Amino acid sequence: MSAKVRWSGVVFGFFGLVLILLLHWQVFFWVSTERTMGVVQRIFYIHVPAAWVAFLAFGLVALCSAVYLWLQDERLDMAAVSAAEGGMLFTTIVLLTGPLWARVAWGTWWTWEPRLTLTLLLWFIYLGYFLVRASSENSQQGKRFAAVVGIVGVLNIPLIHLSVQFFRSLHPAPVVLRPEGPALPGDMLTTLLTGLAAFTFLFSSFFLFRYGLERMRRVSVHREMAGGGDPGAQGVAS
Repeated sequence: MSAKVRWSGVVFGFFGLVLILLLHWQVFFWVSTERTMGVVQRIFYIHVPAAWVAFLAFGLVALCSAVYLWLQDERLDMAAVSAAEGGMLFTTIVLLTGPLWARVAWGTWWTWEPRLTLTLLLWFIYLGYFLVRASSENSQQGKRFAAVVGIVGVLNIPLIHLSVQFFRSLHPAPVVLRPEGPALPGDMLTTLLTGLAAFTFLFSSFFLFRYGLERMRRVSVHREMAGGGDPGAQGVAS
């Protein structure tokens, strides 16, 4: 792992941890309590930023995968798989915090309403991304197939966002991404943005460290396979 990648990861991680501490202070001691749902609504400041960062991560997977299929540059595949792991992590946070909120707000841990179902589908699509990578004996073929999954999977994200507008849903309508502007009070919007910034910095740190580790692993494999082996390892050391 290069010194530049390592120190960039450390810096992003530091800012992420500072902002996470600030977020928790805002959630527990500063932001006002929502009148209808009460204290449980404060999960919103974890749940929603995690979802946004997961979408960002999977968007990065799709972008890197598309360019990888075009250029066949191993660095783009390394970036894609690193972002996919981060996306899976933050989607898992979404799927864990959602039921905690739903149990109080809706009276049930889980219901098969559109946004929940599509988010769970997103998690399984990118689980399939990793399964496809590992299922082929030819690593290059596995990477190409996984890249296609990564591109197709991102098409689910607009459906998740628009599901509350086009289908009967228990989720409320958007309160931030609205044509007329956010509907949240100032302190709630500030806390939400703090959560988004914190998770973005943490994802960036995770991504850089994971990319560095993936590069080291492939360089090691390339050296071991030098002189005749898996062609999928070729070109990584450049």
